[in-house]
Amino acid sequence: MTAKTLPYDEEKAIAALTGVTTATVTTILLKKGLRNVWLRGAFPIKPGQPRIVGRAFTLRFVPAREDLATPASWSSPISTRAAIEAMPEGVIAVVDAMGVTDAGIFGDILCARMAKRGVAALVTDGVVRDVAGVLGTGLPVWCRGVAAPPSVAGLTFVSWQEPIACGGVAVFPDDLIVIDNDGAVLIPAALVSDVVEEGVEQERLEGWIMQQVEAGHALPGLYPANAENKARYEAWKAGQ
Repeated sequence: MTAKTLPYDEEKAIAALTGVTTATVTTILLKKGLRNVWLRGAFPIKPGQPRIVGRAFTLRFVPAREDLATPASWSSPISTRAAIEAMPEGVIAVVDAMGVTDAGIFGDILCARMAKRGVAALVTDGVVRDVAGVLGTGLPVWCRGVAAPPSVAGLTFVSWQEPIACGGVAVFPDDLIVIDNDGAVLIPAALVSDVVEEGVEQERLEGWIMQQVEAGHALPGLYPANAENKARYEAWKAGQ
């Protein structure tokens, strides 16, 4: 099968963006007119998880319907189990759970399989179950919380690798996701290369500004930088 051509260099983008915060990404996208890129409800399940960057692999749930949302559906060809087996190594699974907080979409066994397949992380606006086991798998998870009931108690799984709405954000397969302690941010695939270039530069500039603040400089004219401070920054950068 021929590999899908992305509108960005995936390896380069991931390497560069691991050094760029989600806060910086949102600021860059805001300047490009995109305000709705932060996935509401997707928070790190435990402190200290690393910043992770990866392509979105999307999954979608709809409200539970009694004839479809049954334990038997877990063996269906259209199931979360089948979706996990379709996930390439390195992707971030982004799951539209409609913000439902009383039905855990994945538990320890499913998360263990994702970890074994090399999935980089799970991001959802819903919740997970079997939390002790999920943490034990080592799979990084960003979610709204935890709940004991299974997914079919409140949701019906319907598809994967289609456009979804996760945390109020439109997510398409192959968009890039950046996750850190501030949450999960989407970068549209067509804008990844621009964000990579601008993000690396913005982090360098803000690092220099922080040095100036620690040295006692006042913020007006420094953040954002005026012409004089931009010149000072360029001179500093040239000497690096």
